[in-house]
Amino acid sequence: MRIFVLTALVVAAGLLFAPATMAAERPNVVFILADDLGYGDIEAFGGDLCNVDTPHFDALCHSGMKFTDAYVTDSHCIPSRTSIMTGRYAFRFGAPEPGGPWGFVGLRFPPDRFTLGTMLKRAGYTTGYVGKWHLGTRMATHDGKVQTATNTDFTKPLLVGPRDYGFDESFILPGSLDMFPYAFIRNHHWVGEVTAEKGWSAFNRRGPAAEDFEDVKVLDTFSEEAERFIADHANDAQPFFLYVALTAPHTPTSPSAAFEGASRIGLYGDFVMNTDACIGRVVAALDAAGLSGNTLVMASSDHGPGHYSGRRREATANQMQEMEQDGHRANGPWRGYKFSVFEGGTRVPFAAKWPGTIPAGAVCASPIGLQDLVATCADIAGTPLADHEAADSMSFLPLLRDPLAEPVRTSLVVQGTRGSAYREGPWKLLLCPGSGSSGQFASEPESDAAWREALADFGRTPSDRDDLEQPPFLQLYHLGTDPGEETNLAAAEPERVAAMIAAYRAILDNGRSTPGPRLANDRPLSVFHAVPAFVWNDR
Repeated sequence: MRIFVLTALVVAAGLLFAPATMAAERPNVVFILADDLGYGDIEAFGGDLCNVDTPHFDALCHSGMKFTDAYVTDSHCIPSRTSIMTGRYAFRFGAPEPGGPWGFVGLRFPPDRFTLGTMLKRAGYTTGYVGKWHLGTRMATHDGKVQTATNTDFTKPLLVGPRDYGFDESFILPGSLDMFPYAFIRNHHWVGEVTAEKGWSAFNRRGPAAEDFEDVKVLDTFSEEAERFIADHANDAQPFFLYVALTAPHTPTSPSAAFEGASRIGLYGDFVMNTDACIGRVVAALDAAGLSGNTLVMASSDHGPGHYSGRRREATANQMQEMEQDGHRANGPWRGYKFSVFEGGTRVPFAAKWPGTIPAGAVCASPIGLQDLVATCADIAGTPLADHEAADSMSFLPLLRDPLAEPVRTSLVVQGTRGSAYREGPWKLLLCPGSGSSGQFASEPESDAAWREALADFGRTPSDRDDLEQPPFLQLYHLGTDPGEETNLAAAEPERVAAMIAAYRAILDNGRSTPGPRLANDRPLSVFHAVPAFVWNDR
């Protein structure tokens, strides 16, 4: 079995796990995940590129540890959250269960799969989930058919939801704040009368909504629910785990009234400040309950910012460029945005505070992935992981104690909507031309255009996927000397490219990136992700 608890931990658990006054106790764990929050949106990470005040996220960095090399597995919502929840790359899972549009999506993976929630329940933790779910549900319907906006029975509880994935208590929004249904669900029961139709200005997706649901009140509601959970379990004998998944600053850009006009850069900045304040409320609730000394608090984002967000409430391509001209870069020093495979889409702010264990003001430059949260929590909880569990998760507990400790991982895989990348040490290999994203909100170079240019450089129609393992279709960057991913070294480093492709292929074929026996993927996998159909018959 994969046992992440260190020998020293077994010998001296009190010294490693808790302040002296609570030496025998395992910590509570709170994980706060923002939505579309960029690396440069946080002052402690963006520095001079950030023009928004974020005192609460910054405080976590100052009183705890800042990770400057943290990644999500995917630059868009559902797969990123799947990997966080399971410790397994989302691309390994099979087809999701059928569902309707937006928040009516079906289950993204079966409820009998291992999750962060089931693992911590097994370890004796009380588990709670507050916020954006977006991992699919199974809803009761009037006709027994797949859930949609027209046949869902909002008077009946969910048939499958967070409880089935290991959470004792939950208060969720099924999808994002710009995805109907606009209604909360508490412990599988709909809150209020879902008899209205509403939509918000970002994309104006109109659909079923609770009569009293308002976009500008959602962050306050989630904060209140997190505060309630903490207060309710402050005196429990067993520790708790609370997952707080905020819906901001993802569109619709809907700050509460208290934050309208609060920032220097306009509406988007207001919403970032509102998001940051939610972190402050959670930390304050722990303080008020006397739990801060024995609670690990972590905060991050599900991926990089969408460049369609900005000072206007309507989602508009490249809005962020307007803020960049005035000194605020939501993606920080990195290239690209949400949906892309560039750093701006997948590198995220991450901070952790744990008094007595994490040294205050520390900075860790070792790479971690948010899928590593599962193995890290297993290590902290003292529960072993079986060989088939969390196949791509590595514990970064050693780094929490010492940011200069040996790195826990030397490689990781990230994906955009139309491309993959493999990072090994300072080297990053993009298995696609262009940004790995397409459509109206793609980062430049847009995927289809980049593929057509690569085909022209190649000079012929590729015979098979092996033909794609050539410089016109690949990008290689050294992030140590070229953090902006500007100089493609693929043609100059053929041996390195070949070795990295082989290592990446092994991760795919082995069904895992952690030590252990080979595992089966739920579907066939290829080194090249989402190759356009025209590549095989068009130049």
